[in-house]
Amino acid sequence: MTFEFKTPSDKTKHIMSEVASGKLENTDFENECENKICELTNSEFSKITSSGNNSIFVALSSIKGDILIPDQGGWHGFKQIAKFLGKNIITLKTDFGLINPKDMDDLELKDNSALIFTSFAGYTAEQDIKSISKYCRNHGITIIEDASAGIGDEKRLMGNCKYSDIVIASTGQPKIINVGSGGFIATNDENLFNETSLPLKLSKTNKIISSGIYEELKNVNNNLQLTLNATDYLKKHIPNVIHANKRGVNLIIRDDDAKQKTWELKKQLPINKSGFINKCPNYNRVKTKAISIEIKNLNYNCLEKEYLNKIIKAVNNLQQV
Repeated sequence: MTFEFKTPSDKTKHIMSEVASGKLENTDFENECENKICELTNSEFSKITSSGNNSIFVALSSIKGDILIPDQGGWHGFKQIAKFLGKNIITLKTDFGLINPKDMDDLELKDNSALIFTSFAGYTAEQDIKSISKYCRNHGITIIEDASAGIGDEKRLMGNCKYSDIVIASTGQPKIINVGSGGFIATNDENLFNETSLPLKLSKTNKIISSGIYEELKNVNNNLQLTLNATDYLKKHIPNVIHANKRGVNLIIRDDDAKQKTWELKKQLPINKSGFINKCPNYNRVKTKAISIEIKNLNYNCLEKEYLNKIIKAVNNLQQV
């Protein structure tokens, strides 16, 4: 049994092919996408971009004050882009990526500062969006949520501009909206796009990518829920999981011998290309010795129990060694 790395759906590849061949010239996919994204994110304004990093660039370009970044469980592009833009970066201590708003009490922030974080800490644990939102709005801190993995949340907590001032996402492979390229940014603040017109213009994508996003949006809710369900099943059957009781799209298993066991698991759980098993410490996951199993990277046919049980057996056998 070989696992399969997630690829765009056949319908997504078909519509992108049709657009590339000029057969769907009369459909404004960019506008259709932006309307759907506004509906999905509970926002008034949205823009398709050429990548998730470009969405981050646009969002951070609009911030005049400090940029708060989690000490782990985020995305390394947050710091890289903030640094490139000349922003003052403040690192926020977390519980393996999970943000406690009270930890911001002693910070001295400039006016018009922002907190940027991912919907899931390290992809493994859902952030308490409501408490983060309440705190930040009471203290004048702009909330930028990278919802690449949380878009389509049936609970309407993640990727929702009711709670986050700016929602950004990547639609590259192997994200929940999986086109191979592209991204978006959504907000209820019209001034954001007026103030960032140049970076938005530079990050504009093409009609082919827009058509793929349009098709992927049709199944985003179901695809996210399938991934959450599979990860939850694994968390219930594998010990030593960090944030075991939180919703997530991967699981991170604490292990002092993570390097060797990651290598062993890669041999026991082969995949057709790329990978879904990584070792920590890793800023994008957790900064401790652990094994990260990226369920979000798997094709949806590999989320059946037959495959999940194979993961459980391989991990648990190694832990007993």
